[in-house]
Amino acid sequence: MPYFPNTDADRRAMLDAIGAATVDELFAMIPAELRLKRGLCVKPGLGELELSAHLAELAGRNTHAGQAACFLGGGSYDHFIPAAVDMISSRSEFYTAYTPYQAEASQGSLQAFFEYQTLVAQLTGMDVSNASLYDGGSAATEAALMAMHATGRSRVVTAQSVHPEYRQVLDTYLTNMGVELVVLDTPEGTVSVAELAAAVNDQTACVLIQHPNFFGCLEEVERATEIAHDSGALMIVSVDPISLGLLKRPGEYGADIVVAEGQALGNPMAFGGPYLGLMACREKFLRRMPGRLVGQTTDRRGNRCWVLTLQTREQHIRREKATSNICTNQGLCALRATVYLALMGPSGMKAAAELCLQKARYAAEKLSAAASLSPAFDRPTFKEFVVRVKGRPVEQLIERAKAENIFAGVSLGRWYPELSDCMLVAVTEKRTKEEIDRLATVIADR
Repeated sequence: MPYFPNTDADRRAMLDAIGAATVDELFAMIPAELRLKRGLCVKPGLGELELSAHLAELAGRNTHAGQAACFLGGGSYDHFIPAAVDMISSRSEFYTAYTPYQAEASQGSLQAFFEYQTLVAQLTGMDVSNASLYDGGSAATEAALMAMHATGRSRVVTAQSVHPEYRQVLDTYLTNMGVELVVLDTPEGTVSVAELAAAVNDQTACVLIQHPNFFGCLEEVERATEIAHDSGALMIVSVDPISLGLLKRPGEYGADIVVAEGQALGNPMAFGGPYLGLMACREKFLRRMPGRLVGQTTDRRGNRCWVLTLQTREQHIRREKATSNICTNQGLCALRATVYLALMGPSGMKAAAELCLQKARYAAEKLSAAASLSPAFDRPTFKEFVVRVKGRPVEQLIERAKAENIFAGVSLGRWYPELSDCMLVAVTEKRTKEEIDRLATVIADR
């Protein structure tokens, strides 16, 4: 039987309470010419058997990353996820837990967040991490706000090579705050050190650089950090966490705040989310961190336990002291990242990063050998790179590959009109030589 939430008696009771005799009388103020004078074009209700088959057919129209050779990137990646990540994160005590407002009742969740913070701090080389934020874009923006609070300045310098959606979030937050947002052009794929030095002044709160950047290129982050610090600004680095298996940790070259999109750490692509925002910083900025931070202590019996040590939002402290309106953390995604990092360890992270680097290099050479494709930037890259397509629209090439069950890459024209003939290609440790060769065959001239 189909389920109708309101019976005739329910509707009659509501009309009586409103004081209308009929539904038509209720909507009498709507002009007659604007009213629909027929029934809705909705098919009759389905039984459970028919509905289940219909929904299965609709779901079958989607192709997820695990069903294709996926070279999509730009912040969402098809990395290998060990089976233990799914097994542990789906345990009911984690999977059904609400955010730990009542710390004494949530020791398991709090311990997991404490371990997460420890692992993120070790991964980035920073002193302290919070218990996560919403995603990479919100983390980058919260870091800029944090830098403005810490320095008392109102100027933010970033670059086009930072993820365009992160910059959109940043611009939205800063639009009505009287903040000057300076975005440097990156026609060569990376920030010009000379232009960065000219853009940073004594009013600059922070420099926000992505490394590896949105195009997969490696930035001169050490020199950029020196430039920021010479003017009294903070250095914010947005990283690919997998790259830290090989690249120098931001804490080692003087970054003040490190942020990242943590999806690559044991979280599936999931058609776009939910994802995970990472944030870590130096200890002197601890009390300016947004979100929440879990600490370890002992209870009155001397047993080790965990508590919410810091919550810097207006619900917990005086409104004028609040650093952010971030009200929660991505608990389940953070748990998955914790399990992933613990399983991989330093050697596993290094192995994954090396495979990404080597396979991406092979793919770049293979694609660049085609007459219709060429590298867009002459810069060192990590696991992503940009190819320029000659003689045909990028979207056409992507559709051709899709017909062969290959997700070839991401068209850059949606964010960068000047790169409308370019495609961003990501190669993770999951991609095989055969898949890379097939990609080159499908999208190259036949």
